[in-house]
Amino acid sequence: MAKILRIALPLIILCLGYFGYQLTSKKEEPPKIPMRKPRVIETEAVELQRIDYQIQLNTQGIVRPHSETSLTPRVSGQITAISPKFENGSFFEKNEILIELDPTDFEASLAAAEARLARSEAALAQEEARAEQALLDWNELGYTEPPTDLVLRKPQLKEAHANVKAATADLSDANRNLSRTKVRAPYRGRVKDRLVGLGQSVSPGTKLGDIFSTDFAEIRLPLSTRELAYIDLPNNPGDAPVPVILIDALVQKNPATWEAQIVRTEGTLDEKSRKLFVIARIDDPFALKNPKGPSLRIGQPMRATLPGKILPQVFIIPRLALRRPDEIIIIEPTELTLKKQTITPIWSDPQNLIVRDDLTPGWLLSTSRLPNAPKNAPVVIIEPDPEPSQIEAASTQQDSPPGA
Repeated sequence: MAKILRIALPLIILCLGYFGYQLTSKKEEPPKIPMRKPRVIETEAVELQRIDYQIQLNTQGIVRPHSETSLTPRVSGQITAISPKFENGSFFEKNEILIELDPTDFEASLAAAEARLARSEAALAQEEARAEQALLDWNELGYTEPPTDLVLRKPQLKEAHANVKAATADLSDANRNLSRTKVRAPYRGRVKDRLVGLGQSVSPGTKLGDIFSTDFAEIRLPLSTRELAYIDLPNNPGDAPVPVILIDALVQKNPATWEAQIVRTEGTLDEKSRKLFVIARIDDPFALKNPKGPSLRIGQPMRATLPGKILPQVFIIPRLALRRPDEIIIIEPTELTLKKQTITPIWSDPQNLIVRDDLTPGWLLSTSRLPNAPKNAPVVIIEPDPEPSQIEAASTQQDSPPGA
C-alpha cells in the first residue's frame, strides 16, 4: 500500500500543477469594440455632361489713333490767326483752316508773277505778229525757195513761248505759296497738342502741333503661340474679320464696352515675348456719330475678349472644384460614394478647365471644399447656398407691401 502511495502521489502533484498552470496562464479576451459607421459627407454637386465649349481668349492692349501727324507749315511766315479748333482736345473737319500766316509777302510775289506773265504774253503776241509779217514780205519779194526758220522768226517765237510757260509756272508757285499761308487739316481729326502761339514766326518744318484722325482707332493685342492654335485670324487680304469685345480696364464696376473687329495681324512674332500682335479696329471711337455711345480716349488700357474655336463634346470643370492642380472629387451616382479622379485638361482659362477624357457622363462632380474626403465615403447632395444678392432680393420682396 505504501508502495502504491509513493508512486501515485507524484502523479497527483504533477496533475494538480498542470491544471493550476492552465488556470493561471489563461488570459481574458479583450472586449470587442463595435465598428463605427462612416461619417456621411455633405457636398454640393453638378452632373458631368459632354457639351460643346466656345473658347474665349483674353488679352489686353492700349488704344492708339489710326493716323497721327505732326502738323508743319510749307512756307515761312508769322502766325496771324489760330483757329479756336486748334486747341488741345478740340475736334476739326477735313480741310478746315487751323493756322494762318501773314500773307503780305506772298501777295506781293503773286502780283509780281502776274506782271511777268502779262509781259511774257505781250512779247509772245509781238513775235507772232513779226513772224506773220516776215512770211508776207518773203512772198511779196518773189522768192521761189521756202523761207528759213530765221526768216520766219521761229527761234524768237520759241523763246517767247518758253517765257510765257516760265511766267505761268511762277504764277502757279505764287498762288500755291499764298494758299499755303493757311494751314489746313489733312483729315477729320482731333488736336493732341498745340505747340505754337499767335505772333510766332515759323519756317518750313517747324512743328505746329500733333493731331490724329477720328474715323477709327486701333488696339494692338498680343496672342501667345498656344492661343493661336485655337483661333482663325485674318492673315490674308479678303479674310473675314474676327469680332472682339473691348472692356474699359480702368473701371472695375460696370465698365463700358465696345464692339471691334480684328482686321489684320502683324507679320512677325515679337522678339522678346514671342507673341503675335493682332490689330483690332474700333469705328467711331469718340462717339461722334452716336453721341449716346461711350467715348474712348487715346492711350486708354483695354481688356479684350476674342471668340476662339469650339471644342466639341467636352467636360467643363470649374476651377473652384479642383482639389489639387490635377485632381477632382467625383461621386458615383447610384451609391453616392466619393472617388478621387486625376484629370488632364486640353484647355484652361481663369474660370474653367476643359477635359475630353477620364470622366463618365452622368457622374457627379463635387463642387464643395472637402479637405478630408476618404475614398468611398458616402455623401449627401445638398442644394447650394443662395448668393447674397439673391438673399437681399428675397428680403426686399418680403418687406414690400402687397401691390407695391
